[in-house]
Amino acid sequence: MPLALSPKIEPILLKDRFDRQITDLRISVTDRCNFKCFYCRTPHGVHFAKRESLLTYEEIERLAGIFVELGVTKVRLTGGEPLLRRNLELLAGKLSALEGLQDLALTTNGFNFHDRAHRFKEAGLTRVTISLDSLKQDRFREITGYPDYDDVLRSIEIAKELKLEPVKVNCVLIRGVNDDEILDFARFAADWDLEVRFIEFMPIDEEEKWTRERVVTGAQIVQTLKAEFDLKPVARETASETAQKFEISSGAGRIGLILPVSEPFCGNCSRARLTADGKIRTCLFSLVEHDVRDRMRAGATDEELKKFLISTILTKEKGHRIGEPDFVSPSRSMSYIGG
Repeated sequence: MPLALSPKIEPILLKDRFDRQITDLRISVTDRCNFKCFYCRTPHGVHFAKRESLLTYEEIERLAGIFVELGVTKVRLTGGEPLLRRNLELLAGKLSALEGLQDLALTTNGFNFHDRAHRFKEAGLTRVTISLDSLKQDRFREITGYPDYDDVLRSIEIAKELKLEPVKVNCVLIRGVNDDEILDFARFAADWDLEVRFIEFMPIDEEEKWTRERVVTGAQIVQTLKAEFDLKPVARETASETAQKFEISSGAGRIGLILPVSEPFCGNCSRARLTADGKIRTCLFSLVEHDVRDRMRAGATDEELKKFLISTILTKEKGHRIGEPDFVSPSRSMSYIGG
């Protein structure tokens, strides 16, 4: 008699009630930052999480492993400023070894990435995104409270040398602050052959300076760019990719537009967030956080944690509701949530 074949068991995938599969996990490793950008946090009155409340690297590795078992293929390390967490390269090495993980990225302000980039590359880091909101020294200093951007530029240069590509530069555009630099950043993208991503100002700043009038929309950015460049749309690699991309006329460099306010992309969202103090956030603008740290420290098994993550993702919101009459900003700003 022929052997009876066992039925094929399909892996459990992390899906929400709108049938969106979660494949991207953003892990904040610290709520601290050495920059003081007002759209992210305020320099005054900040209360940082106590060290014992932060997830250890072993806890992060364990939770990331469970997420990967559930179908997550991309992990991004964020903060605050993640490079303020000591020996972060060790965590990167542990995560890059997870079977099934395809992409390990880092978002940083670049203040000392140039000194550690080789170690991150050796640890298995795939890509890096570096924040830079102005190409004018005085304005950069005013926005960030950091002396100058030479360290940031050096970090971008090293990232390109190490082929941590595509190297992306994030610029939060704010009307009346840096919206006169759109063409400068496009030239920068062309000269350096990298991708500059313009991000709309979002209502998640701790000082509550956000107003819709200060948002520079994608349509306005494109109109400005077309004064000097021919833009060729680039197809999204996946439906859940957040940025609209364009090649620029020089043939080198790209522009990306991330437009959560004027053109929300919630319908294809594939993200979940893990905060530095062990809370699961199903949306950047969630009003509810789900504590996985205390469950883990109370002795929950991997199977119990897996069930908790599955049930948590089922509560994921349909969208963020920016601009709707009932919109409420989350209680924690970007620096605490993780960018």
